[in-house]
Amino acid sequence: MARELITTWSDYQAAIDRLLAIASQKMCIYDEDLGQLKLESATRLNELKRVMHGSHQEALRIALRNAMLLRRDHPKLCTLLSTYSHQAMAQQTPEQIAHLRDSMILVDGRHALIRFDRDQARSKLLIDEADELRPYLTRFEEIWAEGGEPVSSTTLGL
Repeated sequence: MARELITTWSDYQAAIDRLLAIASQKMCIYDEDLGQLKLESATRLNELKRVMHGSHQEALRIALRNAMLLRRDHPKLCTLLSTYSHQAMAQQTPEQIAHLRDSMILVDGRHALIRFDRDQARSKLLIDEADELRPYLTRFEEIWAEGGEPVSSTTLGL
């Protein structure tokens, strides 16, 4: 069991790498736009693929307040979402919860990285803290249940 306070962006990036490295079955991400998560990097995409291979369904769920950056700047992540559409999904949250300013990455129901405000690196990293993680899992499920617009990994048109 470990809890760690993160105060710099470089430590935040290192914490993301630590979480992805220990993920094995399921990841839930709630974020503004994925901009600070840098999931488009080859290393992080490979970690996400590894989780997909080791899981059955709902291995990756991403809830975003603004999905434009995902659609525009993350083609490899969109391809991953398309390839693993039976295990991965993303959705843009509805306007009524757009005021929320925090972010979270929840891994395997035991680990998490919780950023308190979208504009600051200040976060807490939780490793093997299932009890402390429960309220965040509940909150993510509530956010997900609000619905929203599914993020399609394909472009429609002529």
